[in-house]
Amino acid sequence: MLGESKAKTLTRQVLSYSKADQTEVVLLAEDSGLTRFANSYIHQNVAESNAEVRVRVVLGKKIGVSTTNDTSETGLKRVVESATTIARFQQENPDFISLPGPSAAYPSVTAFVEDTASATPEQRAKAVAVMCKKCIAAGVIGSGALTTAVNEIAVANSLGTSAYFATTRADINTVVMADTGSGYAEAASLDFNSLDFEAMAEEAVSKALKSRNPVTLQPGDYTVILEEYAVADMLAFLGFLGFSAQAVHEGRSFMKLGEQVVGDNVTIWDDGLDSSGLPMPFDFEGVPKSRLTLIEKGIARAVVYDSYTAGKEGKTSTGHALPAPNTMGPLPLNMFMATGEHSKEEMLASTKKGIWVTRFNYTRPVHPLKVVVTGTTRDGTFLIENGELAKPIKNLRFTQSYLDALSRVEMLGNSARLVTGFLGSSCVPALKIGAFTFTGATQF
Repeated sequence: MLGESKAKTLTRQVLSYSKADQTEVVLLAEDSGLTRFANSYIHQNVAESNAEVRVRVVLGKKIGVSTTNDTSETGLKRVVESATTIARFQQENPDFISLPGPSAAYPSVTAFVEDTASATPEQRAKAVAVMCKKCIAAGVIGSGALTTAVNEIAVANSLGTSAYFATTRADINTVVMADTGSGYAEAASLDFNSLDFEAMAEEAVSKALKSRNPVTLQPGDYTVILEEYAVADMLAFLGFLGFSAQAVHEGRSFMKLGEQVVGDNVTIWDDGLDSSGLPMPFDFEGVPKSRLTLIEKGIARAVVYDSYTAGKEGKTSTGHALPAPNTMGPLPLNMFMATGEHSKEEMLASTKKGIWVTRFNYTRPVHPLKVVVTGTTRDGTFLIENGELAKPIKNLRFTQSYLDALSRVEMLGNSARLVTGFLGSSCVPALKIGAFTFTGATQF
């Protein structure tokens, strides 16, 4: 771990090498350990320590970016020279205004847990052993990985921005196979000691055993109960396809501010300061974050900005910049969905006929503007009859507008679960949705 003093010294050093009109330095450092298991035993333990330095230089309205993990004096000078050379050969960007200036203060977020930072291979092995022994006792096969990590970010620019943040992360995922059945579980936390490995093993093993010998179900529209893993995928696609100001500028976002876009029982926000998620108090430009309501009771309220998209509209960045160079625009990385009043058991008991979905797999957009997504179910799909899980069914392919699905939410779970994904993390409840369109059945 570098620490704040060393990280800020390094960013100042890089800035001193640049003669550009404006310069930005982003330092991303990680110290991580990974314990991987397959066939219900540990087969790999690795550790990695790395520091990446990303330099963005501005020459008038020409911008160049270069990256290195060589933090020697020679390496740092070379990355500045590379970024400057790239900028010289770029076309001018007439919409670029400026890098963001300094902030008066950064919000205080407690996100560093010493027990996670100091977790040893032996501690990870002991945790994984709990899961492996559970699998062996049940006669099933467990695979997965457990990671503990320290992440540091420092952002500085020639306008006076200077920010540093350190956080810890522990995450575990497992797939359990039981002949023709499979189960899944994952969890993430700032605190390694807060992860309940016994409960995770029980969740995945029991799901795998219940899903053996699945039957074929005809495609069609069904009531569904989506576990949190599937709901997190929905939020990620909403964020990726529609919550960005750039998506609005390009006419490919469903967000019509002030208009109803989903059901009035759905509220979604982004909050990089909430330690129940995986917080980060500023973005990759050093702009402070705050809670931003994206959808309030079904009504589109706001989209996220970085300094570039904000400059095009004469607005202020909301603190959602990604590392440069970035063609996707700003994105929300810490999303939350408001919970409801019902347990998953109550959702199940209230359903005469439907489908229970553990998670989605290989989801891809079909119609970005309408957030139509296709994918399959995986690792625990069950037919619901008369309020009970009647039988396991073979995985189904769906092609469904997530907006339409979120307009048909009949029940929301009374608790939220932290789930990581391709777009940061989200804290979401389970959902009961009145109609969900399945377009095909798999053979598995």
